[in-house]
Amino acid sequence: MTFILTIIFFILGLIIGSFLNVVIFRFNTERSFGGRSGCMTCQNKLCWYELIPLVSFFALKGRCRNCKAKISIQYPIVELITGLIFAGLFLKFQDIFFINTLVFSISYAYYATMFSILLVIAVYDFKHKIIPDMLSLIFGVITFVGLFFFANYLFYPHIPSILEFLSGILLALPFAFLWLVSKGTWMGLGDAKLALGLGWLLGFSGILSGAVVAFWSGAIVGLFLIIFSKKHGMKTEIPFAPFLVLGVLIAFLFELSLFPIGF
Repeated sequence: MTFILTIIFFILGLIIGSFLNVVIFRFNTERSFGGRSGCMTCQNKLCWYELIPLVSFFALKGRCRNCKAKISIQYPIVELITGLIFAGLFLKFQDIFFINTLVFSISYAYYATMFSILLVIAVYDFKHKIIPDMLSLIFGVITFVGLFFFANYLFYPHIPSILEFLSGILLALPFAFLWLVSKGTWMGLGDAKLALGLGWLLGFSGILSGAVVAFWSGAIVGLFLIIFSKKHGMKTEIPFAPFLVLGVLIAFLFELSLFPIGF
C-alpha cells in the first residue's frame, strides 16, 4: 500500500514539476503562465503526447518533433526532482496519513507548495544568478503565516514561541552581514531575503543544520569548479540558493538536527 501511494505522489510531483518548468521559463517575461506550451525554437504548439512529464522527453530523444531543436534538459530534471520531493514528503508524513487524513492533507499541501516555490527559486537562481524578490516575498509571507498553523512540521494552530519568530531573522542576519561586508562579492542580498523565510519554515535548529549542509556542499562544488576553471581557463560564478534549498530539503526530510536548540 505504501509503495503504491508513494508512486502516486511521485507521479503527482512529475505533473507539478511540468508546471514549475513553465513558471521558471516564463517568469519575468511577457508570457503568461497559462495557455498551451510550445517549442521554444519554432513556437509549434505541443500535442498532449509531447507533454507527458519525463516520458515525452525521452520518447522524443530530447528534440522537438517539428523542428528537431534540442529540448532543454531542465524539463526532465525539474520534473524528476519534483517527483522525488513529493514522494519524499509522503514518506515523511505517511504515518499521519493513516491516522488523520485532514492533518496529513493540510501539512502535505503546505510543504509541497513551499518546496515547489523553493525549487523554482533554486533553478531560476542557477540559470540567471539572481533570486527574484517577488518569489522570496511570497515565500516569506506564507512561511511567516505558517508559524501560527504548523508545529513540528504538522498542522497545529498555535501561538509561536519567541525563537520561532526570531528563527528567520537570526538566519538572515549573517547572510546580510556577509553581503554588506563583501559588497555583494561573497553573498548576494537575495540569499538573505530567502534565508528569512527558510528560518520560519524549518525553525532555528533545523535551519542551522540545513545551512551547514548548504555551506559544505557549496564548498565542495566550489572547490571542484575552481580546480576545473584553472585547468580550462574558465570563470565561474556559483549561485548559493540551490545549495540552501538542498540543505533545507535534507534537513527537513531527514529531520537533521545538528544543533538541538529550542525554548
